[in-house]
Amino acid sequence: MRRTGAVDVRVRSGAIGVGYEGQEIQGFVEDLLRRGVSRLVDVRLTPISRKRGFSKSALRDALTAAGIQYDHRRELGNPKINRAGFAGSEAELAGARARYAATLETEPAQRSLDELANLARTELIAVLCFEADQRRCHRAVVLDEITTRLPPT
Repeated sequence: MRRTGAVDVRVRSGAIGVGYEGQEIQGFVEDLLRRGVSRLVDVRLTPISRKRGFSKSALRDALTAAGIQYDHRRELGNPKINRAGFAGSEAELAGARARYAATLETEPAQRSLDELANLARTELIAVLCFEADQRRCHRAVVLDEITTRLPPT
């Protein structure tokens, strides 16, 4: 068990997805702690945000203060040209997912996915992007890729 403030949480392993759309930083971090997250993996290509507290430095500082590690993986970011498809029709969504999956075929992305899967064997990592609806976000593809690298449960 890990003690975080007044809350005891069981140390868990695996990977979950989180979106910060509609969130405030304090509640967001508290939710990560309740879930037992030990590392947040930011998969935004450019980790800046108009939402207070969610740009890279401010987010890293808030997480560090709570005992959660921050890890930015730019190589897992979704290219700007591909983002609209995730909000489109089912056909557009499928196309955007396929285009994004192709960007993960690079050596840096594959190495990063392997590293994240190794981390997920011993700790609970949260894969972050903006979108609240995970199905409409590239982090769902990242999570699928991590999951395929984990041993069956």
